[in-house]
Amino acid sequence: MIRPGSAVKRKQQQAKTSAPQPKSKEIKMPEAKDYLKDRDYIGAITLLDCERKYSKKHDLKTLLSLAYACFHNGDYKKAIDTYDELMRGHDYDKNFHLYKACCLYAECKYKEAKKECEKAGDNVDGGLFIRLMFHLSHKLGEETQIMNYHQQLTSSIRDELCIAALHYLRNHYEEATEIYKKLLLENRDFHALNAYVALCYYKLDYYDVSLEILAVYLGINQNSIIGVNLKACNHYQLYNGKAAEAELKVLQNSSTSGDVFQDSDLLRHNLVVFRGGENALQVLPPLVDIIPEARLNLVIYHLKNEEVNEAFKLVKDMEPVVPKEYIIKAVVHSVIGQGDESKEHLGIAQKLFQLVGGSATECDTIPGRQCMASCFFLLKQFDDVLVYLKSIKSYFLNDDDFNWNFGIASASAGEYKAAEEALLQVQKYREDYTYLSWLSRCYIMNGKPQHAWEIYINMETSNESLSLLNLIANDCYKMGQFYYSVKAFDVLERLDPDPEFWDGKRGAAIGLFQLVVAGQETREKLIEVISMLRNTSNPQVEFFINVMKKWGEDNGFSF
Repeated sequence: MIRPGSAVKRKQQQAKTSAPQPKSKEIKMPEAKDYLKDRDYIGAITLLDCERKYSKKHDLKTLLSLAYACFHNGDYKKAIDTYDELMRGHDYDKNFHLYKACCLYAECKYKEAKKECEKAGDNVDGGLFIRLMFHLSHKLGEETQIMNYHQQLTSSIRDELCIAALHYLRNHYEEATEIYKKLLLENRDFHALNAYVALCYYKLDYYDVSLEILAVYLGINQNSIIGVNLKACNHYQLYNGKAAEAELKVLQNSSTSGDVFQDSDLLRHNLVVFRGGENALQVLPPLVDIIPEARLNLVIYHLKNEEVNEAFKLVKDMEPVVPKEYIIKAVVHSVIGQGDESKEHLGIAQKLFQLVGGSATECDTIPGRQCMASCFFLLKQFDDVLVYLKSIKSYFLNDDDFNWNFGIASASAGEYKAAEEALLQVQKYREDYTYLSWLSRCYIMNGKPQHAWEIYINMETSNESLSLLNLIANDCYKMGQFYYSVKAFDVLERLDPDPEFWDGKRGAAIGLFQLVVAGQETREKLIEVISMLRNTSNPQVEFFINVMKKWGEDNGFSF
């Protein structure tokens, strides 16, 4: 059941200046039924309000028409006020409670809507009562009542549409699609069914199919907000936010009632997404309990802005239902877990990722495989991480985040060549210390210690540069790249006369001397090492230097 308008923000809209054209040349006053037939609800509301104000019309027909027009225009409060006025009049009918309940449902006031339904009782429009209670039971989480009302539904078109809508709301998109397709075969002129089918295919990630089916509906209703918005969402998934926003221009160009974007919760929400989070804090919070995706997109906004605590508040009590909700909740827990070194949060994240990646419906999808990779990443099982990342690598050739994760996983699994290639493709993290340290390690492990040293040289002196120096000193030592190990330990020792740095420097110097003796390093580097040894005041220094000099003299090499 899709709300036809906005319940959060309504602007005073101007009436259309032109009335429906009469069939004959005779000029006559427009009637409300003409506007309603053309679905010009603003025109109908304007005319009916004028009749009430100037002609003192407060009869049953006028008020019912006004409430109907307000409901379909998304002005639920005014519709409710009108039904309240009807219930105070002498034309009281219990069905008014039912109609008011529909408005309350649209405002997401489900408990109040149920109370109004109960006031209506059984002696009302039975079909509408059952359909509304069916959906209210779903919104209120009353599973037993859902089954009870489901059994009372018939095979009528309205009841079938009601069942399909509930399937959609419960994320059973295949079941909803089957009903819509069946109804479409039997009712070719029910063009809106094409939009519903397209919406289901969008939810199933078949964006091209969704666009193809949606084109049928937009060919007839080219200015439909639901239709144009869905087309824009498909373009967002297939291309980018700019392409999506361009599709929405047709709505503004065709609007005669002000800013169509400000008058629609759905459009305002999606514009935030298309523009990469612009105005998120102004638009999304009021929509969190109205548009399901609003909560998730607000969480994403907070994560991108490193506002982890704000993101956690939004997911803490959220019971995930669809894969995207599981994934976003897992990401929040993993960020907190890694930042605070919390085993509890990391454990929750790992289980949530595994639930998605291991499910029958998601295991062979790209998000599903990303989830399994994330699960094994948190478990530090990097060989398994690579199994999943390699299976989807072709879809993320120029994606910085994918290459970043692939690079770290490859390095952690000892595949340094692949790690170096992946990290060099990353652009947006090049100033990040973690990136620089992993790339330096890859350089060293791939026999390119000079590149790691260049990274250090280009850094400003800081705690991070000292950490990188420590990494270079120790990793080069392990890999037998003693020249750069001596250089790194020499700088560290001069900054901090820690005996461990002297031990490392001494060992690396002896290692380099052995390589020179074996003819695997140049004698010029040995001269540099002797110079660096002299920077240390340890009494062992002269002994080492004398040994090196004697070898040089014996081999015709003068220092």
